[in-house]
Amino acid sequence: MYFLSITDPQNWLLAGISMLVVFAILVILVAILNIFSLVSKKQTSIKTKTVKGSPEQSKGLEKASEEDKAAVATALYLYFEEINNSESRVLTISPYDSAWGAQLNPRL
Repeated sequence: MYFLSITDPQNWLLAGISMLVVFAILVILVAILNIFSLVSKKQTSIKTKTVKGSPEQSKGLEKASEEDKAAVATALYLYFEEINNSESRVLTISPYDSAWGAQLNPRL
């Protein structure tokens, strides 16, 4: 008994319909992703327009208090100190005598 006969027209119909469904789903996914990219581009362009036109951006340094400036300076100092602090990456293991190790290894 041959289930998958090449001459059977139902098998060709089933194969054609399954390929059409797969390609239709792919086309729908590509369309949805294109719509998402267009929406995100519009939102980023709206955000950049509002940021570029804001007058507070140019006056940000004058409005900063002395405490804010000190906090930023401290954060930068600690960041650069951490970058320069490199460890030698050497493990030092010293033997530790205990009764537990002697029970597991009778040669000790």
